[in-house]
Amino acid sequence: MLRIDDLDTPRNRSGAEAALCADLLWLGLPWDGPLLVQSSRRGLYSSVLSALRRGAALYPCRCSRRLLADISAPHGALAVYPGFCRRQSPVWGALAGRLPSWRLKLPAGSISWQERCWQPGQLDGPLQVGDPVLRRADGVIAYHFATAVDDLVLGISDVIRGEDLWASTAPQVAVMAALGCSPPRYGHVPLWRDRAGQRLSKRVGAEGLEGFKARGLDGPAVVGELAGSLGLVPPGSRLSAEELRQSLRGDNLERWLGTRLAAAPGGDASGGLES
Repeated sequence: MLRIDDLDTPRNRSGAEAALCADLLWLGLPWDGPLLVQSSRRGLYSSVLSALRRGAALYPCRCSRRLLADISAPHGALAVYPGFCRRQSPVWGALAGRLPSWRLKLPAGSISWQERCWQPGQLDGPLQVGDPVLRRADGVIAYHFATAVDDLVLGISDVIRGEDLWASTAPQVAVMAALGCSPPRYGHVPLWRDRAGQRLSKRVGAEGLEGFKARGLDGPAVVGELAGSLGLVPPGSRLSAEELRQSLRGDNLERWLGTRLAAAPGGDASGGLES
């Protein structure tokens, strides 16, 4: 199954979905289930939001982006919403032509999840997470809410993804708890970085698949080059994504991840696979 997370409409680019599918197939990463597009599932998300609202699990928030920017944590730390609107009278309609965003009331205490690869899965709800927005004032459904609902509805048992999404796990687990459900197991793996430790992205001129193709490489050569650079296979190997998966079955991948994390300065890995 392949799921396209496209709810943040202003950020969607024309042709991006087709390009993503083509890149996956070129790399030898086919999917044998349905193609699910989150924008076609808005009715499901709205129904779940309505149920949470009826259960008094949500409250309207009218804090502006400017106000939230003023209270953001310094030095890039995770900003925590202080709950300005939590104790106000809940007015869900428009005021001065503006609708509110919808926030989830987090109970006191920690939010915990089963973590396979990264640092222990636990954050204090009020102090480290804050009441997350589930529906923006412009009506856009939040990523962590849609993802949590999809994981529950689709019966996802294990989630493997980049360590940059580790902190996003807490709001997702909180949503599942509010729905009376248990979360999947999570594994957050190190991002691929350059030699200076910079996260790879188009903004910094990272090569991407087009660069590999321009060098005349095909899918098996790319899989071999990337896996070889991490010591997963001998340098110069050519193998399919499925062959690499077979070689990492059982505890092999988690042992390798543990070695990489232990060797990284301060526990911040400088290389790895981004899911």
